[in-house]
Amino acid sequence: MGDTDIYKRQNLGQPISIGRSPALLIVDFVNGFLDPEMFGGGNVLEAAHNTQPVLELFRKAKLPVVFTRIVYAEDESDCGVWCEKAPRLKELTEASISSHVADFLAPQVGEIVIKKTQASAFFDTALASILKYRQVDTLVFAGATTSGCVRASVVDATSLNFRPLVLSDCVGDRALGPHDANLFDMGQKYANIAVSSELESIFPTFK
Repeated sequence: MGDTDIYKRQNLGQPISIGRSPALLIVDFVNGFLDPEMFGGGNVLEAAHNTQPVLELFRKAKLPVVFTRIVYAEDESDCGVWCEKAPRLKELTEASISSHVADFLAPQVGEIVIKKTQASAFFDTALASILKYRQVDTLVFAGATTSGCVRASVVDATSLNFRPLVLSDCVGDRALGPHDANLFDMGQKYANIAVSSELESIFPTFK
C-alpha cells in the first residue's frame, strides 16, 4: 500500500469548484525573498519569473491584482514571536529595499499592496474585506514561500470561503522538499493545484 492511498480512502483531494471572479494574489515576492543570502534560494527566483506572464494576463483582463509585503517598524515595536523564530524578518522595514516587491513584478497604479507582520496575507489585514467588496470569489496564488506565507494564506483563504488555486510553477521555497510536500498537502486539503499554462483553459475570462 502506497503512502498516498490513505488520502484516497478518506476521499481527500477533491476539486474545488472555480468561481466566476478571480483575483491574483502574489505573496511576498520581495527582494529579500529572492535573495538566497536572506530568505531566498531553491526555486523562488524561478517561480517569481514564471509569475510575470500570469501578472500580465490578469492586467490585460483588468482583474484584481494583490501583492503582499512583510513590513516591520524601524524600532521593531511591532515584532512578535515570529521574529524570535526568524530574527532576520526584523530587517524587512519600509526603508529597506529587501521589503519591496521585485522590480520586474512592481505593482502598478490601482493594484493592491497589503503590508503584513505575520505569515498569512489575511491575518490582521484588510485583505478579506477588500476582496469581498470587489466580489472576488477565487484566489490564484503565486509567491513565496510555498511552505510558509503561501500556505498560511491559502489555509486562511479557504477558511474565509475563497476558492484557492495555487500555481505550482509560480510558488517557490528555499528548499524543494518543503515545496513539494506542501503543494501535495494543500492539494489534498485546501486548494486546487495547477500550472500557469492552464489558466486560460480554467477561467473563461481569459479566453
